Amino acid sequence: MKSYKIAVLPGDGIGPEVMSVACGLLDIIGDKANVQFVKEWADIGGIAIDNHGVPLPESTLKICEASDAILFGSVGGPKWESLPPEKQPERGALLPLRKHFSFYANLRPVVIHPVLSDLSPLSQSRIKNGVDMLIIRELTGDVYFAEPKGRDQDRAYDTMAYTRAEIERIARFAFEAARKRKKRLHSIDKANVLTTMVFWREIVNSIANEYPDVSVIHMYVDNAAMQFVINPGQFDVVLAGNLFGDILSDEGAALTGSLGMMPSASLNEKGFGLYEPAGGSAPDIAGKDIANPIAQILSMGMMLRFSFGMHSEAGKIEQAVMNVINKGTRTKDIANSDCQTTGTKEMGEKIAEEYLQL
Repeated sequence: MKSYKIAVLPGDGIGPEVMSVACGLLDIIGDKANVQFVKEWADIGGIAIDNHGVPLPESTLKICEASDAILFGSVGGPKWESLPPEKQPERGALLPLRKHFSFYANLRPVVIHPVLSDLSPLSQSRIKNGVDMLIIRELTGDVYFAEPKGRDQDRAYDTMAYTRAEIERIARFAFEAARKRKKRLHSIDKANVLTTMVFWREIVNSIANEYPDVSVIHMYVDNAAMQFVINPGQFDVVLAGNLFGDILSDEGAALTGSLGMMPSASLNEKGFGLYEPAGGSAPDIAGKDIANPIAQILSMGMMLRFSFGMHSEAGKIEQAVMNVINKGTRTKDIANSDCQTTGTKEMGEKIAEEYLQL
């Protein structure tokens, strides 16, 4: 029997609720697929500040280092907003994890399912053919990490910078993803005004020569932001740097109408990954059994696919989620007048029932 060790970091707000549902489903998957998932739970974020004095305790980091993957919930909330920025849950937990494990590729699927198209803020005419894109964001460079950065009384500055190796690495990852999908890649830059982005485009074009079967469309980021709204169906794989990818991935999430449906993955070169919902900790609904667990469940599915190579089981999870939605059972955030509204735990149970039938 194969065995995988998972660091489970539920965090704050709705994190513990949706994580409990996802891990319950993971146990069912393990039984059916004859795989053992060894889960070790640890504090992170605000709860870690309360219990350990820091958002990322050394004990949590060691658990992550000894694991095959990290399943992450959500962090933050009003309770800790008065702390200095570097000690707040978001900046003090997630960013250090990304840096420590050298996560360089962030994957954010953006899918508008036909039965949920009424949730989108876009008109039906603009999404009538559906939306299914994968945004791939570079995570280690750009203005977030490049030096120098600083400020004085009259001036503040950050540096946009990328190395050839950083661009080549993320570009190859994106081309490989495009090759497995519709063989179409949009590379997002601002090469008309930024020297860094001229460099980005040159290297993407160079890597494109290795993938003659993948078509490449270069698009300025301001136009891309507009095209996401005007015609999102044109996109399949979208490649962007850290700053532009951060902005566009949140815009993409907004197109779906609910962050409760949005999973994500952050991967390093060894295939080690951190998997988390795209939404926040939603402290206002925590503990009320109304949070949508689907983003956490789909993030767990991405873990099965990208870290453990369990493509079949990941596909079954995705199908089980859609079967439940298509049958009209939904949490409050994605419900309409024709649906049966259910809670966090029951939604997980319904998805588990569907999975077992596949």
